[in-house]
Amino acid sequence: MIRIMELNSDFSQRVVVHAARLPWAPSPIAGVERRMLDRIGDEVARATSIVRYVPESRFSSHSHGGGEEFLVLDGLFQDEHGDFPAGSYIRNPPTSRHTPGSKPGCTIFVKLWQFDPDDRTHVRIDSGKMPFLSAPDRAGVEVMPLFRDTREDVRLERWAPDTHVLLAASGGLELLVLDGAFRAAGENFEPQSWLRLPGGATLAADAGSAGARLWIKSGHLARPQTAPG
Repeated sequence: MIRIMELNSDFSQRVVVHAARLPWAPSPIAGVERRMLDRIGDEVARATSIVRYVPESRFSSHSHGGGEEFLVLDGLFQDEHGDFPAGSYIRNPPTSRHTPGSKPGCTIFVKLWQFDPDDRTHVRIDSGKMPFLSAPDRAGVEVMPLFRDTREDVRLERWAPDTHVLLAASGGLELLVLDGAFRAAGENFEPQSWLRLPGGATLAADAGSAGARLWIKSGHLARPQTAPG
């Protein structure tokens, strides 16, 4: 019998998790720990997590039936495809395979089983070598595109200090604070704070005195979100 774990699985609701305040929970692999943000499924799951590899930890070789998307938050992520420093954005599509690990240790923000089943596009971007671009009609906001298709738009955004930001979430919106801080709905958001908004919502935020840098995905919640079959 397959056990289904559900965590923040109602995608019609606004969800906030200040992940830096959560304890690290062990995974089935020694030396790999995680902070779960949302999840539907057991060990094979539609999941969003922050995962920490202690130095010299490694997963065994495995394939991603539903795809894997991640951003390296700190340290150095490694597999047979290369070494990926902090700021690296990776998309390993369905059917891809690798052996992930880290000699020095690292922390990543990772999303599993959230791809179009027919997607076969590999993405490997070092955002540390990419420029931010001024966002049209959004004063104080700069954008770095990472990936876009008919389902979703993934990007980094940089908000200047004390900037007021409005973001419409017509197809849903998700963000993770990387640096700096902002305030929204009377709540402070700091590094590793994660916010998910349902379709039709609007984010009204005020960047802090040092500004903010964020990972943002939009449009991807317009379709039903389910556990792996």
